[in-house]
Amino acid sequence: MKELTTTLATIQTELKAKKSSYNSFGKYYFRKSEDILEAVKPFLLEHGVYVTVNEEIIATDPVPTMLSTATISDGKSAIHATAVVGVDLNQKGMQTAQQFGAASTYGKKYALGNLFLIDDTEDADAGNKHGVVDKIKTKKFPPAKSIITADQMKSAKEYVLAGGEVDAILKKYVLNANQVKQLNDAKNRIKATSRDTKTSK
Repeated sequence: MKELTTTLATIQTELKAKKSSYNSFGKYYFRKSEDILEAVKPFLLEHGVYVTVNEEIIATDPVPTMLSTATISDGKSAIHATAVVGVDLNQKGMQTAQQFGAASTYGKKYALGNLFLIDDTEDADAGNKHGVVDKIKTKKFPPAKSIITADQMKSAKEYVLAGGEVDAILKKYVLNANQVKQLNDAKNRIKATSRDTKTSK
């Protein structure tokens, strides 16, 4: 892990990702995830590492979120960085696939930016006053929720089995699809047990 940490620190120090795209409406250049991946490629063979980006759609209320995880690994150990982006399902002029695609684009970029310490606060697409990007930035989403830990998941199951509501857990934590299924299954077992008890009486 120490070697990988040193390698990542070297890449973070030396990496220069250009802004290859231009927004003619807002008159600014901006950086995409492809720019970051292209810039990091020369370091991969040099240091014997690889980079991946995985995405997961998470059921949250009131909007679903896209969890993007950027990973650098040397085959023995790995370092991860994540970004959570809300999917704006009410954005006009966009089909559902485009709405999820937009969230995916931003999620990848910010996960990679977090991994390689690329500061986008000076980018126009992070704070411009024009276009779709600004709408996404200024839209009021609920406060960020923490990703549920293994211990918290165990407590959540106990809470649901004791009669608690799954929605209460979803409002507090970010869960993946499998974790949500586990809680719903637990809730259904409680309902089934309750029906059997009433029938036996």
